[in-house]
Amino acid sequence: MALWIFKQEPICYSFSDLRRDGRALWDGVGNALARKNLRQIKRGDLVLFYHTGKEKAVVGVMRAAADARDAPTADDPKAVVVEVEPVKPLPRPVTLAEIKSDPVLADWDFVRLPRLSVTPTTESQWKRIKELTATGP
Repeated sequence: MALWIFKQEPICYSFSDLRRDGRALWDGVGNALARKNLRQIKRGDLVLFYHTGKEKAVVGVMRAAADARDAPTADDPKAVVVEVEPVKPLPRPVTLAEIKSDPVLADWDFVRLPRLSVTPTTESQWKRIKELTATGP
């Protein structure tokens, strides 16, 4: 099982929306590296859900309900999608400021490549996010 973080603007689709819907097709990924990452997702992989925009925080955990697949359209012949389902909200959001100031997380591609919407996550990064949700700022 691999670990990931996905970014999304909550006014477009939030973690609350995913919880309400039960499942969703994650699509609209345009960046070539983000698509390459998305293509690697397998059923059962766990994903942190990060709200961009004003909120700027990791807010929940979701799971890939199926392997990623190509889904070409007339507008986007290279489109890739993955179906996701909610696992749980975090006990408290972990803000971008906390992530950037944490020595375990500072070198994460999520921080270094801010335009990348689909980023791999190491076990140590995942564990640290979990620790931060328990301890608070």
